[in-house]
Amino acid sequence: MRTQKRPIHAVSMWVRRQPPKVKAFLAVVSGMAALVLLRVIVHDHDNLFVAAEAVHSIGISVLIYKLTKEKTCAGLSLKSQELTAIFLAVRLYCSFVMEYDIHTLLDLATLATTLWVIYMIRFKLKSSYMEDKDNFVIYYVVVPCAVLALCIHPTTSHNLLNRISWAFCVYLEAVSVLPQLRVMQNTKIVEPFTAHYVFALGVARFLSCAHWVLQVLDSRGRLLVALGYGLWPSMVLISEIVQTFILADFCYYYIKSVFGGQLVLRLPSGVV
Repeated sequence: MRTQKRPIHAVSMWVRRQPPKVKAFLAVVSGMAALVLLRVIVHDHDNLFVAAEAVHSIGISVLIYKLTKEKTCAGLSLKSQELTAIFLAVRLYCSFVMEYDIHTLLDLATLATTLWVIYMIRFKLKSSYMEDKDNFVIYYVVVPCAVLALCIHPTTSHNLLNRISWAFCVYLEAVSVLPQLRVMQNTKIVEPFTAHYVFALGVARFLSCAHWVLQVLDSRGRLLVALGYGLWPSMVLISEIVQTFILADFCYYYIKSVFGGQLVLRLPSGVV
């Protein structure tokens, strides 16, 4: 067993010693390699979007188990859940008035679950909520997202308010996990269920990002044209990439911890 861990540990130590620019380059190369692999093994790239939603559901299931069985919300960010509820509510509104489909029902189920999590943290398990650690100011992301949505939004024939709302939920989703990452950075030690939940979000974000990137490549850029003109098509893709890279560092330490046989994830300073 030790011989299997040594190469992984050696690679991990080598990566840790590299300067930030080298780490960023390695992350980009790894991401591109994963995209190439997915393009080869997944013929229908719409399945990646379904897989992303499935992994997200698994993450929520882990969260529900933590709240119901462990009877504690320690390590969870209420603010991150509230941001999630906001962008889901806005996206549901846009889905109902613009493009109602099966994803509308999935978002409705996710919103209902998120509201239940918020209720549990605020009322049932309030005594275990780490309010002092959950100190991210959500206005720092809500206001910029709203301003960005006013400036850059879809150029479709829908009502202007609906187009701005659509852009707002896309931008807010990209940064909604930041309060959760702040909580984990403040505590430095992340218990297993919270780590599993955030890792699931990271995998779901990568699959969703891969879906969009491969769709753009397969359509030779025509998908971006179909989304409209101006900066909006590029912002959709950038938002997906931002979501992925926000969680990439945490996922690295999560995988390192799992291969190292550690049940509790310990984050070094500067991860978030």
